[in-house]
Amino acid sequence: MNPRLAKAIVNGLLIALAVISIAPLLWMLSVSFMQAGEASHFPPPLLPSAPTLDNYHELFARAGMGRYLLNSFLIASLSTLIALLLNTMAGYAFAKLQFAGRERIFRILLAALVIPAQVTMMPLFLMLKQMGLVNSYAGAIVPLMASVFGIFLVRQYARSIPDELLEAARIDGASETRIFFQIVLPVLRPVLVTLAIFVFLGAWNDFMWPLIVLSDSSRFTLPVALASLSREHVQDNELMMAGSVVTVLPVLLLFLVLQRHYLQGLLVGSVKG
Repeated sequence: MNPRLAKAIVNGLLIALAVISIAPLLWMLSVSFMQAGEASHFPPPLLPSAPTLDNYHELFARAGMGRYLLNSFLIASLSTLIALLLNTMAGYAFAKLQFAGRERIFRILLAALVIPAQVTMMPLFLMLKQMGLVNSYAGAIVPLMASVFGIFLVRQYARSIPDELLEAARIDGASETRIFFQIVLPVLRPVLVTLAIFVFLGAWNDFMWPLIVLSDSSRFTLPVALASLSREHVQDNELMMAGSVVTVLPVLLLFLVLQRHYLQGLLVGSVKG
């Protein structure tokens, strides 16, 4: 086959797949600017006849979406900061520190990856109930504070740090704390960005756990609030689409801004690990 023809076919297929993937998001954005009931017409319009911001105004003025947006941002941000610290410390320890049972403990952690998260929800909920953390921001954050995947990701990257560099720092009298914060963390920066994106997106989009642990509507996150709102406005497609845009837009912008660092962390980590 002609190389140019093959290249044109591959590019055409990629463009077609991209259009198919992005079309629902574009239509969601378009519907969010439509008048009430306009999206229910048949066939459904692709563009609003008279664009309006009424749906967004109702979301924030009447439905309290600003509160839910703040809740999601608070939980996702705190979860990301805590997860970065704990996963990085654990991953570095498994990669570079010598202690009894290191490899055995790590293999047990890897085995835990096959356990579905849903299986642990009930025991975790009962534990948090005994600790008095149910219906609190802390209860929503606890499951995201550390993960086997995060530890594994940091460990694989941290193994690329030369042992000679760490030994030289120890000979110079640097403590393990100073070595970790002044030497290890700067080296791990690419994989930390990748891990931060994973944790933030997971916390922002999580629906099941906040639904279980949060009973006070004032503490709801965006996905839970949007599901609750959909029961009250079953036929209001335009309002629901506006809520979906508010939910998706922040994380989409975050990913686009940090995309280069995200890919760098994945690729460099896979090569060096």
